[in-house]
Amino acid sequence: MAARVAMEDGLRPYGLGATQWYVLYHLTHGGPTLQRDLQRSLHVERATLSVVVTTLARKGFVEQIADPTDQRQRVIRLTTAGTRLWGELPDLSRIEDIAFGGMDPADLATAVRVLRTATERITKQTTGLDDPS
Repeated sequence: MAARVAMEDGLRPYGLGATQWYVLYHLTHGGPTLQRDLQRSLHVERATLSVVVTTLARKGFVEQIADPTDQRQRVIRLTTAGTRLWGELPDLSRIEDIAFGGMDPADLATAVRVLRTATERITKQTTGLDDPS
């Protein structure tokens, strides 16, 4: 939660939220991506990603284009304005370095596994469904 607050504070002057930042990060480092693949990579609900992408498109930072091989699918890519914005954003990787720097990778892997399992159990219990990711 503290990392999320630090992230939100760093992004507030740019009118962005954390999920918007993650979309921009993924597109900056991975290039144009099918929206369904972006959803899987970011582990967010389809409706959540749809709202985030629509908001970023309205702001002019990303665009949605039809996939040339499957017109039903949408490819998300950065616009020139999105690339420019990315260059202006603060380096948020320092948050991860502060939180996890110097920790044993095996300990981190264990923590991730435990938290993922706990989240899946809670999701299953509260929705009556398996976690879709």
